Amino acid sequence: MSSNSTEFEAAAFRRLLEHLGQRSDVQNIELMTLAGFCRNCLADWYREAAEQRGESLSKEQARELIYGEPFSDWKAKHQREASPEQLAAFAEAQKSHT
Repeated sequence: MSSNSTEFEAAAFRRLLEHLGQRSDVQNIELMTLAGFCRNCLADWYREAAEQRGESLSKEQARELIYGEPFSDWKAKHQREASPEQLAAFAEAQKSHT
């Protein structure tokens, strides 16, 4: 692995966040169903990584870093009510991952 791997990983993470920011049409429930993680998971992982390194970060602060704005603002602008089909697909995906 290159000595620059942390820089490459950080750049890839920033690009992932940029991509997710551009794809606000993709709902978290769809990400969870298809990929097993969502924007909230990324925020949790970010917060956990900070805590492992002695940094205190609230859930809201981590989400704002991932969403690029306060979560409540993003949610009001972009999050739709999950359809019955999305809920069923999510439930089925959860069964197959446990």
